[in-house]
Parts: sequence; structure tokens; C-alpha cells
Amino acid sequence: MLKNRILFSLCLLIILGCPDRDWDRPGDENAPLDCSTEVTLWGVVYSIEETNGLNLSHVQLNDTIPPEIGCLTNLTYLNLQATQLTGEIPSEIGNLTNLVNLSLPYNGLTGEIPPEIADLTGLTVLDLTSNQLTGAVPSGIGNLQDLERLTLNYNQFTGPIPSEIGGLNNLTELHLYHNQFTEIPPEIGNLTNLTKLDISNNQLTGSIPPEIGNLTNLTKLDISNNQLTGSIPPEIGNLNDLTELWLQSNQLTLIPSEMGALSNLRILSLNNNQLTGSIPLEIGDLTNLERLLLSNNQLTGVPSEIGSLNNLAELLLDYNQLTLIPLEIGSLSNLTKLDLTSNPLTGTIPSEIGDLSNLTYLSFSGLEEGNDLTGPIPPEIWNLTNLTDLIFFNNDLTGSIPPEVGNLTNLTFLTLYSNNLTGTLPQEIGNLTNLRHLSVGSNELTGSIPTEIGDLTELFRLGLGNNQFSGQVPESICDLDINFDNDYYFYIYNNQLCPPYPYCIEEYVGVQDTTNCD
Repeated sequence: MLKNRILFSLCLLIILGCPDRDWDRPGDENAPLDCSTEVTLWGVVYSIEETNGLNLSHVQLNDTIPPEIGCLTNLTYLNLQATQLTGEIPSEIGNLTNLVNLSLPYNGLTGEIPPEIADLTGLTVLDLTSNQLTGAVPSGIGNLQDLERLTLNYNQFTGPIPSEIGGLNNLTELHLYHNQFTEIPPEIGNLTNLTKLDISNNQLTGSIPPEIGNLTNLTKLDISNNQLTGSIPPEIGNLNDLTELWLQSNQLTLIPSEMGALSNLRILSLNNNQLTGSIPLEIGDLTNLERLLLSNNQLTGVPSEIGSLNNLAELLLDYNQLTLIPLEIGSLSNLTKLDLTSNPLTGTIPSEIGDLSNLTYLSFSGLEEGNDLTGPIPPEIWNLTNLTDLIFFNNDLTGSIPPEVGNLTNLTFLTLYSNNLTGTLPQEIGNLTNLRHLSVGSNELTGSIPTEIGDLTELFRLGLGNNQFSGQVPESICDLDINFDNDYYFYIYNNQLCPPYPYCIEEYVGVQDTTNCD
């Protein structure tokens, strides 16, 4: 298609006569462009008078933007998205004072934004996404008073976000993520028409300015993956229209009670911060919340009010300092994922967890100095037939693995190692035909390994070591597609299993106590 366009253009040039072209502009680089009635760009002739829009999106130009682009002064729309452009944006772009939409995303453009961009005062959309642009954003950006959407993400811009950006009163979307910006100016609070603000994945330091609370039309705020410190400002509670709040991966220290005013919030992500103390009880007012993500903090308490979050589907509290599992969690009937991994939890697993019939992922596991849950696994757990992941390792759980484990036919991960479980591994384990990971090592399990283990044809990891299994290993174990020579995928050592061993594992059984073998 492009080849045909070029051939057509060459024919047109022959018919119309070739206008003067000055690609390299020898002599004075600052000499004015020779713009007559036509201009040739990328092998195509364009009428200066009649060309009002230029859309070459996804045409493989494999070239630079020539200065001659500045001849098309009647352009209102310029879209060069994903055209494999390289080099710098020419200063002549500032001649296009009628432009309303300038879109240059997904190219390999380099250098800085030319200051002449400030002359494009009619712009409503400026999109420079996914290039290799560097340097500071020019302060003249503040001249673009009509701008509604500014998208500079996925570049290498440095320095503070310019304070002049606060003058863009018509801005509804501001996307600056994945750059190297260092400061949030308080003037950002002037952008009262903003509905989406994403400044994530930069190098922002200092605190979140309280002026952020002025942005009462925001529906999405993302400041994640920066180096922000201090408390989350209480003014954030003014953002009543907010549906998504992403503040994860910073160094924030306190959740303000005012956050309970965000009644429309669906996603609250505060993972990977330095949050301390208890979650404020006002969290219970966020009744539209669907995802509450608080992993990797230093939180010490969960209020009973959490049971009011009837729409909650995902609750992540792993890697904190929680000691108790609130019984009220059992009221979260829409919950599909519950993770309390690696907390200093004590006591027993509440039977109320068995009321969470929609759960697909459940983890109370400890890592090293993690959970210390005791008592048996509540029988209600075996009624959670939607579970795909059941992970209870590194606790002090007692009792047996009952035959009812076979009810959980959707399980792909069953991890119970490093507890004090007793009794046998029930033959009903063979019902779990979707199981890919079975680990019950480092318990006190006895009896023989059930023949039905061979029915777990999807299994890629099997851990049975450090128990008291006895008798002979069933030949059906060889039906499993497991890398038996790698103890990450298969370990059976430190049991009381008797020879002869099935051919597939005879070299990999490790140390066995054969004292009671015939």
C-alpha cells in the first residue's frame, strides 16, 4: 500500500512539476522554510492550502520529521502514531498554530520537546507517549490553555513536573507515568477539571501535596511506584468521585480516617509502603470497595468494620504485623481472594472463613518467622469448592487431612507443609485432577502413599518428604509428568518407605528409615 502511494506521488510530481525541496537546508540553518503552494513529506506531495489533516498512523515511514512539516500551517490534526519515526521533533512544529490534535506516540523520537510547542495554543490533545524524549518539560507548556488531554508517559523526562502545568484549567486527563520526574508541584491542585491523573513510576520524592484534595472531579488517581514519604494527606478524603486510588510502592506511613469519605472507591491499593498502626475503622464506610490491597506494610490491626465491605472481592493483608484474623471477614460473601501470608497470626483459623463460598485463593501461610496458627483446619474449609489455591504452610496446625479434601476438585495448589498434621493422606486426594502442586511435607503424616496419587496427571510438583509414610511407593507415581531428579519438583526423602521402589524414582528416594520393612 505504501509503495503504491509513493509511486502515485512520483507520478503526481512529474505531472505537476516538482517543487523546490530543501531536505538538508544547506547554508543557514535558521533560514525560513521555502513554503510555496506544495510541500513534499515522506515522498508524498501535499497542498499547503488544502491540507487540513494528516493521519499516517501505523504507516511505516522509517524516517525523521522534516522541518518542512512547518509549511502545513492549515493543519488542525496531525497523527503520526507508530510510524517508526526517529530523531528530534523539529522546532518548526511551532508553525502549526491551527493544530488542535498533535499525536506522535509509539515512535523513537529523541531529544527535548522544542520550546516552540508553546505556540500551539489551540491544542486540545498532545500525545507523545512511548518515545525516547528527554530533558525537562518546557515551562511554555502552560500556554496551552485549551489542552484537555496531555499524555507524556513512557519517556525519559527529568526534573520536577513544571509548576506551569497548573495553568491548564481545561485539562481532564494528565498522564506522566514512566518517566523520571522528581517533584509534584502544589499547583497541580489547580487542575480542577481533571478526571484522570497518573504520575506513577517516576522518581517523585517528598510528600503528596495536600492541594491534591482540590481535584474533586478525579475518578482515577495513580501516584504509585515513587519515593513519596509522610502521611497520606487527609485532604484526599475530598475526592468523592474517586473510583481508583493507587498509592502502592512508596514510603507512606499513615492511612487517614478521612479516606472513609471515598464512598465511590472500588480499588484501594496501598501495597509496599510503611503503613503502621491499625487500619482506620472508617474503612467500613467504603461499601463499594472491590479490591483492598495492603500487602507489605507494618499494619497491626484490622477493624471489625471490615465486615461491612459487601462488594469486596480481593483482600490482601500479607506481610504485615497482624496478630488476629477478624471473625467479621466471614461476612465478605463476595470475596474471591484472601491473603494473610506472613503475619504473626496466632490462635485458630476461624470457622467463619468457611462461609466465603466464592473464594478461589486462600492463604494463611507463614514464611520463616511468619504465622503461628494452631488447631485443626476447620471442616468448613472443605466446603469451599471454588478454591483453586489453598496455602497453609509454616504454621502449627494439627489434626488430619480429611477425606473431604476430595471435594475441592478445582484445586491447582494445595500446600500444607511444615505443620503438625497427623493421620494419613486420604485416597480422595486422587479426586483433585486439576492439581499441579501438592506439598504436604514436614508434617507427621503416616500410612501408605495412596495409589490414587497417579490420577493427578496435571501435577508438576510433589512434596511428601519429612513425614512418616511407610510401606511401598505405588507404581502409579510413574504416571506423573514430574521432573523426579529435581528436589524442587519432587521430594520424598526422610520417610519410612520400603524398597523396591518404582523405577522412575529409585534413584531419588533419598534417605529412608527401612527398619520396619520386611
